[in-house]
Amino acid sequence: MNEEQNSKVSLAVTLKTAKYLIRFGAKHDKRLFYMYIVKFIGNVLGEFKTLLLPKLLMDELGLILDGAPVSEHLRTIIIYVALTIIGELLSGILTNIADSHINVLREKFANLLAEEISLKSMTMDFQHTEDPDALDKQNKAKEGVDWYSQGVVGITNCLFEIVYNILATIASIVIIAIYCPLLLPVQALTMGMVCFFNIKKANVDTKFFLMLAKSNRIFSYVYYELADFRYGKEIRLYNATDMMAGRADKYATIQNDLWKEEAAEEVKFMYGSCVANAIRDGASYFYMGYRTLKGFITVGDFSICVAAASRLYRGLLYTGQNFTQLLQRCNYAHKFLEFMDYPDALDKGETKVKETDHVIEFKDVSFKYPRTDEYVLSHINITIKPGEHLSIVGLNGAGKTTFVKLLCRLYDVTEGEILIDGINIKDYSEEEYRKLFAVVFQDFKLFAFSLKDNIKLGDESEGSDEKVEEVLKLSGLYEDAVKLDKGLDTILFKSFDEHGTELSGGQQQKAAISRALYKNAPVVILDEPTAALDPIAEYDIYSKFDTLVGGKSAIYISHRLSSCKFCDKIAVFADKTIKEYGTHDELLRYKDGIYANMFMTQAQYYVENA
Repeated sequence: MNEEQNSKVSLAVTLKTAKYLIRFGAKHDKRLFYMYIVKFIGNVLGEFKTLLLPKLLMDELGLILDGAPVSEHLRTIIIYVALTIIGELLSGILTNIADSHINVLREKFANLLAEEISLKSMTMDFQHTEDPDALDKQNKAKEGVDWYSQGVVGITNCLFEIVYNILATIASIVIIAIYCPLLLPVQALTMGMVCFFNIKKANVDTKFFLMLAKSNRIFSYVYYELADFRYGKEIRLYNATDMMAGRADKYATIQNDLWKEEAAEEVKFMYGSCVANAIRDGASYFYMGYRTLKGFITVGDFSICVAAASRLYRGLLYTGQNFTQLLQRCNYAHKFLEFMDYPDALDKGETKVKETDHVIEFKDVSFKYPRTDEYVLSHINITIKPGEHLSIVGLNGAGKTTFVKLLCRLYDVTEGEILIDGINIKDYSEEEYRKLFAVVFQDFKLFAFSLKDNIKLGDESEGSDEKVEEVLKLSGLYEDAVKLDKGLDTILFKSFDEHGTELSGGQQQKAAISRALYKNAPVVILDEPTAALDPIAEYDIYSKFDTLVGGKSAIYISHRLSSCKFCDKIAVFADKTIKEYGTHDELLRYKDGIYANMFMTQAQYYVENA
């Protein structure tokens, strides 16, 4: 479905989206619907005070002006005035109570929907997180179900207003049919025109919502993400303020131009609505005034006709507006459903992983990233035996990290297959398969939680503090950790806690290594695990390598070739494939080999500096 088709207001989309959000609201908090019942009662009391009581008062006053004794009608007038005051008071109290609770529930449902989007983002196939289309859909989902549609409350409110105004319209029609029947076709004709113009305007709004999605994402990144203090050093030291401000101005201009274009398209429909309303008012008042002067209706009847005509217009207008708004809001909110239904990129199997020593095999594996035609890896063949420690080396861009991503099944191979214990990894249960690996990527992330929570990530079990301390000692972070203000319970970063601590790059890397060790998976993958460590800390990690990894299978990616001596085998990646494979001593024997040249170049550097 293209963007133009997608921008059309669809009744099927409306029904599906409204049904989903109403059920979502009923599932999480039924008080929302009770509050709308309270609001309905308050609104009915307000209508009674506006429509009926003025007529009754004016009829009583008219009788007095016509000569009826004041004493006979004064008590009735006092009762009507009292009812007016009571109706106004109760109407205000009930509607304010309802609106207050509804506003609280609005925030609750908004947070719950945001959690749903976050959960989907965290569980969808990893390759979607690097897919611009998926990111656009995620942004449309966030905006569509938030301030564009106002989520559960926005949709429920539209449905409430439609039902309420239909009932108020029916009551107004009955009153007008009794006193001024010819008003009905005038109201119907002009309201048809107004609804037509409103629907046209809604289609314009929806079209530009879709056009704004991408620029909104970039605009939000430039304006809000870059305000994060984590970017402060780079922006200041590289004098990037002007560049950032320039980018912000660029996308602000793009958005402003789109808003101007939208306003230009909408204005003709707004003018049309104004003309239709002017015709309605002129014809209605002329007709009602004529009937009053001719004596067909009383002044009280004129009063209720004016109120009913106004209420009929507002009932028809609000019904049309709210129906149009419902279509529009559901079209926006449907982007949430589209994102939640975003298809998996990877087929999921159901085979369980056996509790055995695992053999990993790449059989003629080639890979190119989605939406590209260039292969990153080509014809990779390698077997990693149980307990084997493999070092992967090569220049930047040689495909080392991609190799790990394929093994972890963050992406599926383009050609060939990866086998674990002779079974294609596509056949394994995703949850079971992910338990095989403890990985430290070079772009690892720590969270603004406690240090302990960052180590135990994904493990909610109690009584594991000793294990946390054990892995911190292995990584060399323990002594620094216990010196923190709250020890292992110290919050990292200052995102949520002003007393949070900022670990150094090396300390963060040790924390990431600790997390991998804590998971205690049978296969450990370390991608540049010592890049941020000083030479002493790096040597400490190397000397403990066997202790850290133990008898587990291990894949170790590093540019520092001295670390390769701690591994059983070395795979040298170049020209998109494995060019050399063997032990450290075997590869050094190839005097013109890639590994030998890289090793000697690094060794010469250290000798010269020494």
